[in-house]
Amino acid sequence: MSACGHNDDTLKSESNLQDDASESRSAARGGVIGFVGAATSSGLGFVLTMLMTRLLGERGAGAVMQAMAIFSIAISLAKLGMDSVAIWIVPRMMDTDPAGLRRVIRLVFLITAIAGAVGGCAVVGWSRFYRAESTLSVAVFVVGLAVPIGALQVVSLSIIRGLGDLRAYVAIGNILLPTLRPIILIAVTAVGGTAVGVTVGWVAPLPLALIAAGAVAVVMVRRVSATGPDPNFKPALNWKPHLSATASGGPTIRQLLKFAIPRTISAGLEQSIQWLDLLLVGAIIGSASAGIYGGASRFIAAGLIIDTALRVVVSPRFSALLHSRKVAALQALYRDSAIWLVLFSSPIFAVLAINAQTVLRWLGPGFTDGTPTLVTLCIGVTVTLMAGNIHSVLLMSGRSGWAALNKVVALSVNVVGNFLMIPAIGIEGAALAWVASMLIDALLASIEVKKFVGIRLQPWRIAYATLPAVISFLAPGVALLLTLGHGIPMLSANVVIGTATFLLWCWVDKDRLQLANIAAAIRRK
Repeated sequence: MSACGHNDDTLKSESNLQDDASESRSAARGGVIGFVGAATSSGLGFVLTMLMTRLLGERGAGAVMQAMAIFSIAISLAKLGMDSVAIWIVPRMMDTDPAGLRRVIRLVFLITAIAGAVGGCAVVGWSRFYRAESTLSVAVFVVGLAVPIGALQVVSLSIIRGLGDLRAYVAIGNILLPTLRPIILIAVTAVGGTAVGVTVGWVAPLPLALIAAGAVAVVMVRRVSATGPDPNFKPALNWKPHLSATASGGPTIRQLLKFAIPRTISAGLEQSIQWLDLLLVGAIIGSASAGIYGGASRFIAAGLIIDTALRVVVSPRFSALLHSRKVAALQALYRDSAIWLVLFSSPIFAVLAINAQTVLRWLGPGFTDGTPTLVTLCIGVTVTLMAGNIHSVLLMSGRSGWAALNKVVALSVNVVGNFLMIPAIGIEGAALAWVASMLIDALLASIEVKKFVGIRLQPWRIAYATLPAVISFLAPGVALLLTLGHGIPMLSANVVIGTATFLLWCWVDKDRLQLANIAAAIRRK
């Protein structure tokens, strides 16, 4: 009897290890696809920024970026959390009640359409507050008209993501939409583009992306809803009945909104944290400074391609693993994805920090004033990324209310910091306020996940993943900067020497850096 029990325990342990490795390999495969999409999107977004800043200068680019900021904040509220609902509920219903998916998706689209229309009207009304600056007023009016379409497009892509089709998600959201924007901008430039024309060109591809994403989502939902539930699925013992998707027809509007409303608040606050500093810079010290700050922060957005790629993959898996109480697999997936996030993101920010003056000059001569700001943002975001995808774990655990509370605290820090520091030290103050708010947000989420979910964060193991970037890129970069000075030769040498050293380090230290799963995923692809 003892021997049999020992064998059973051994088999269970081996099975758990296989599950853990399988989750990490799946994340790695999806991460490869997501990285291609995120890199394409970020690259094309940077091309768009360069075209816009070169065409419009600091002031004109600042007006367009402020309109984009208002659009992003409005979208985060206008979709009413239905994108998170899709990522959260769809993977669970695929296991428990695929026949009820169609009804749930119709509810998600209906709620989004109504909320999007309200949000669009609010932005159109808000545009009147900028009457003293007519260009900005018209640009905000234009993005207000596009808010309902943008909200539906984001939710359609989230449904595709929840259903697990990363190829369609990447093709539409990361390739089609970002590709069309620079093309349209070039066409606008050919006919003498203005800030308003650039804004129109920026929102113009949204209807096409919505049609493509909506069509794919409808086809996929019909296909999945025609299948039966997974006979091997066993729900968690603490799976809350009022959130269960096993009942015929799936959850009600009330149940969806109960999850979505805290997430809506959280998403609105999150976007406010990301964009409010730019709006405050524009309001306090002018659109030209907002253009410089927006240009610097655009490099940070481009550097977050690894974060975007991994988050797309791991969020639905976090939801499914939490639902089935596979805590060990969840711990392994969180740990591996956090290590990969820091390992592959930190070189980007190391190169940007060392070469800040050179890369900002690409946007135009006036943008080099943002050099200290870009350095500050690079350091801050690198430290913040050491928390990994901690916000996704907290959200997918169903604790969207705690996530919203964290954003309230972070936004409060952001706003107070901006009002205190922007008048004193300009856009550098906005950067410091943003970094402080992001660090506080990550710290709060880390504490809550440890308490509620039981995930061990292993900070020293994750922090170790920054060492290859420091040794390979940062240290040689400082030496090259002292030798060659700022410029393309220095940047090129930094990238070549750093990449060679970094790849060698990863090869030698692949076990500690959890790279075996990525290598296996690439070989399989």
